[in-house]
Amino acid sequence: MNTHVKSVLKAEFPSPLRYAGRDSTAEIRYRTDVDRIRIFPCISAEQSDTDASFERAGPRAQITGAPEKMTAAILTCGGLCPGLNDVIRGLVMSLQHHYGVPRTLGIRYGYAGLTPAGLTPEELTPDTVDEIHRDGGTMLGTSRGAQEADVMVDWILEQGITHLFVIGGDGTQRGALALNAELTRRREPVSVIGIPKTIDNDIMWVDQSFGYDTAVQIAARVISDAHVEARSTERGVGIVKVMGRDSGFIAAGAAMASLEANVVLVPEVAFDFDGSNGLLTFLEERLDRKDHVVIVVAEGAGQKHFEKAGQPLKDASGNILHQDIGELLCDRIHSHFQTLEKPVKLKYLDPGYSVRSAPACATDRIYCTRLAHAAVHAAMVGRTGMMVSRWSGHYVHVPLELVTKGRRKIDPTGSLWRTVLESTGQPCLSGKPQ
Repeated sequence: MNTHVKSVLKAEFPSPLRYAGRDSTAEIRYRTDVDRIRIFPCISAEQSDTDASFERAGPRAQITGAPEKMTAAILTCGGLCPGLNDVIRGLVMSLQHHYGVPRTLGIRYGYAGLTPAGLTPEELTPDTVDEIHRDGGTMLGTSRGAQEADVMVDWILEQGITHLFVIGGDGTQRGALALNAELTRRREPVSVIGIPKTIDNDIMWVDQSFGYDTAVQIAARVISDAHVEARSTERGVGIVKVMGRDSGFIAAGAAMASLEANVVLVPEVAFDFDGSNGLLTFLEERLDRKDHVVIVVAEGAGQKHFEKAGQPLKDASGNILHQDIGELLCDRIHSHFQTLEKPVKLKYLDPGYSVRSAPACATDRIYCTRLAHAAVHAAMVGRTGMMVSRWSGHYVHVPLELVTKGRRKIDPTGSLWRTVLESTGQPCLSGKPQ
């Protein structure tokens, strides 16, 4: 693994960084470029020579130049996620209060704002962002879809931007990688720093994405509501669909947080409707025994149950558009028990937009601010083509080439999924053991 992070300029200018509240004589603990965090902390005796590591994030004693000559820009892309405004706020506050960068531009509506056809950027100051963390969404707006890298670079250079902060998921980070490649080709010293944003928690080389805690917290409350509904009626079935296009982390986390789900369906683990090990058979047994059941399903689960016709449709970000597993579950369960002449009382809840648009919870708010500060420290020392991340509890720099090579998913043989099975008590719901 090549974990080397490139720089656009040498850091030879004394850092003006001062921590608020510190005694003026206190020594600041700067990071050095040799500070590393091991990628794989748990190794076997046979792997004792494994030394792959990420560069540790944090402020350095020297930066690339005088901050008063710098111009930063911030953009948000992709779907909404709790914490976007917190990251924007953290970036602006750190740029101005920690380093004295006088000008920060807020790019409107994602990559579309980096083109001549885009809206005029908004100048961001500590006053304009002071209270945005109280609101969900993003004050800058967002969009999906790629733009031409050479067109965006022309616009960036015309604006005199020296540092670009890109907040988004894997598609957004691929765009940042393309931007950085074009800037590198032109030998332009613009620092491009990615900040991982995905409510699905599916970006590679990140312990956990911001917004995930908030999503789990809200989804767990909805599962509890579904449980109350299901147990308050004869043969009650509660179905809660949560986000998770290709990765089922929200479904798994919310189920464990509520401890009231009986079945969890995720994209990583196949399930059958029919047969002795199928979902419908399990529901029959569960309803006969307990008279109610709660199912939590990730939006991308069970796609094998839909007919495939031609090439799959994709959204503007290149993500495959999945069929609605929630509606299919309702239809199959309702018709199955009607056929058995044992009708069920079914309640279907989909809190997706309520989760996406919510303000960040306390733990996510702290995380967003720390990610933002780490991103600013990286930019000020000239790092580029990288994403800030929390890995094994430490903040690190990850090259975008690694970030864009895959998608983080639940390991069906790992401890997280095993804990889900132990919490719910659900059996294997397909012909293959889990």
